[in-house]
Amino acid sequence: MLADIPEMDLTLTTNGSLLARKARALKAAGLNRVTVSLDSLDDAVFRRMNDADFPVSEVLNGIDAAAAAGLAADQDQHGGETRRERGLGPADGAVLQGQRTHRALHRIHGRGTHQRLAHERRDPSADIVRMVGDKMPLEPVEPNYRGEVAERWRYLDGSGEVGVISSVTQAFCGTCTRARLSTEGMLYTCLFATAGYDLRGMLRGGAPDAEISDTVAGIWHIRADRYSELRTAETAKLRKIEMSYIGG
Repeated sequence: MLADIPEMDLTLTTNGSLLARKARALKAAGLNRVTVSLDSLDDAVFRRMNDADFPVSEVLNGIDAAAAAGLAADQDQHGGETRRERGLGPADGAVLQGQRTHRALHRIHGRGTHQRLAHERRDPSADIVRMVGDKMPLEPVEPNYRGEVAERWRYLDGSGEVGVISSVTQAFCGTCTRARLSTEGMLYTCLFATAGYDLRGMLRGGAPDAEISDTVAGIWHIRADRYSELRTAETAKLRKIEMSYIGG
């Protein structure tokens, strides 16, 4: 039903454990692309982190199956430990430090996917791009839309793209266009939100679409989220909504 909405970009974030078996059915149901969560490309590390003891090879096979089914595959790479501690977005991540970055990208390079990188340490994104470009030449790509969080680069050999999310060194709170709706009808205006707005009550109360639209617009108009820009000791202490609750 969602796929029938004009200009809907229908995506799924998944750990990839069943993707090899489900990719064709998901495509047939109207899915456009998948974002695959992968905390490490080291199999032993990955098995310890996924809590289900399935191998990294299953995820890589799933990515290949998604591509074969006609699904675009994005890969967000964060350090897994960092994501769990800070609540960063859905990610498939080898820890991006030094030569580990090269080994991780070489293993997934050529699969036709878009890799989005978020680094564990506060290194400038330019250093990460230069590190990758020294091994696999890149050229810059224009943003797909205003407020896109990843600065994108295309491999010169045509095998895909890489993007760098610089939420620390180049915070993008001022141009953020992302709101999140939980399964319980709570609207959140920031990935690091401490509270949300109840839309379920309006829906179940029979509020007309125009009133709901005006309410959402009003909420967005007054938003003052600046978590990534501030990153102070005080903001770090705030109790935030769990990532697994509102998504990436």
